[in-house]
Amino acid sequence: MSAVIIDGKAVAQSVREDVAKNVEVLKSKGITPCLAVILVGNNPASVSYVTGKRKALAEVGMNDKSIELEENITEAELLDLIEKLNQDASVHGILVQLPLPKHINEDKVIMAIKPEKDVDGFHPVNVGNMMIGRDGFLPCTPHGIIVLLKTAGIETNGKNAVVIGRSNIVGKPVSVLLSRKDVNCTVTMCHTGTKDLASHTKNADIIVVASGRPHTLTCDMVKDGAVVIDVGVNRIPDSTKKSGFRLIGDSDFDTLKEKCSYITPVPGGVGPMTIAMLMQNTLISAQKIAEQK
Repeated sequence: MSAVIIDGKAVAQSVREDVAKNVEVLKSKGITPCLAVILVGNNPASVSYVTGKRKALAEVGMNDKSIELEENITEAELLDLIEKLNQDASVHGILVQLPLPKHINEDKVIMAIKPEKDVDGFHPVNVGNMMIGRDGFLPCTPHGIIVLLKTAGIETNGKNAVVIGRSNIVGKPVSVLLSRKDVNCTVTMCHTGTKDLASHTKNADIIVVASGRPHTLTCDMVKDGAVVIDVGVNRIPDSTKKSGFRLIGDSDFDTLKEKCSYITPVPGGVGPMTIAMLMQNTLISAQKIAEQK
């Protein structure tokens, strides 16, 4: 068996094209969706992520109100800036790139963003809405995973899903989305406290691995025909690359692809979906404003 490689780039491109069409519709009504991305400091990974988001904004025709701040900005100054953006009617989405410098409380920053502009889906109001199935912004990476599964035509109804990782950004929310009635999986969440991880993954039809550690999931831990969605992005040294490193996921892709039915690559799998869903959330925010006019 050789797995179908799920092309996250292609699915994300399709989402962005749909968003771009809807942006044109809004522009004809005098509304241009706008996202404010705040970057504090110059963490190389964060700079790279923000660059990708800005590129996507240009591609879909949205306004880009990106703001770069010095690493030593005070927490109070950052919160003041967020409040100004909350009150700015031309801004439809606010995203503060994480992680933040240690002197700034991330929870305070997330709480400061108005839920209706929280296009990351991290505010407790949006998290609560997701939990009980009410309308609200879904977190981008978990939502992107669900879109990948549906687009690939993977049967999820009644399937056993294992999520490895319990972060607020991926693990917890994707567990909730997988268990919703429109997906309808039976979900097991595993983490660093799980004993005998393989005993859970061997029974799984679908495995989402978001542990942040290379080779968390190996070939001997999955059954034939399982679906593997790899959220991990890990840099490992590689002298053959110009950069001196290459990216790998949290699973052993090379061996798993010979045993799974479907698998996402790293890079080019889940990653592109995160930005695509961010564009979709910003569009939804602008559409809600248009409906109120």
